[in-house]
Amino acid sequence: MSKSLSAAAIASFDAIVKHEYQGGAKLRGTVRTKKGVVGSTHKFQKMGKGVATPRIPQTDVIPMGLPHTGSTATLSDWNAPEYTDIFDQAATNIDERKELGYCIAMAIGRREDQLILDALDAASTSLTVATSVGGADSNMNTAKARAAKGKLDALGVPPMNRYMLIASDGLNNGMLADSVAITSDSNAIKALVQGEINTWLGFTWISMEERDEGGLPKAAAVRTNYAFHGGPMGSVGLAIGLDFRTEVNYIAEKTSWLANGIFKAGAVGIDPNGIVEISTTEA
Repeated sequence: MSKSLSAAAIASFDAIVKHEYQGGAKLRGTVRTKKGVVGSTHKFQKMGKGVATPRIPQTDVIPMGLPHTGSTATLSDWNAPEYTDIFDQAATNIDERKELGYCIAMAIGRREDQLILDALDAASTSLTVATSVGGADSNMNTAKARAAKGKLDALGVPPMNRYMLIASDGLNNGMLADSVAITSDSNAIKALVQGEINTWLGFTWISMEERDEGGLPKAAAVRTNYAFHGGPMGSVGLAIGLDFRTEVNYIAEKTSWLANGIFKAGAVGIDPNGIVEISTTEA
């Protein structure tokens, strides 16, 4: 790479990273998202529910007194930097620019997911499904998913935009071993064809692999999975101050280009009545 990086080269690098980023974060789009946040915090508003009362002729109406509350997301700054040495580039036949772009994008994407996972973990929900549901010390199964659905249904959580976030072990050793979930007569899914579950019991299923950032919480063999209401009016909020972008600068002292992914965001649980914690036991 030339020491004088042209504007076209910078634009090309940025396009590569942004393209790869689309496959990095799994949870972008599942939660309520606010972009362009100015400052270090953002408050997501929530209005309570009211009860209609009978009208009494010739009397004043009585306001329902709807409570207004808010949940504050605290934004944090994140970088994913790496050097690309101009001498190393001359000595190798790999496209280091592309490979570096992929690594930066994946790192930022995983970090965005982790902000949401941490918000789910921190939400003080009273809705839980024990690992004993569907069998003592059992992995993810239809009984647990049905129990989570029942808890959301009982609280009037809308049926659309529901997500089931489980560990990859819960998919492979749990749901794909569940005869009810993978029977084509009871569920039109691609479990037997592609080894995945996309929709089941009104949830969009998302499988999360092990991650260095933390991933889904796990204590000993017990994993915490989440069923939650997402979308623009969902139970979790993601506030973005600086959406993911790249910078490329030449550092003369290191005879290298410094490529850096930049991201500023924070997440918070907005409504604990839309979040169910599901405990599973992994082998």
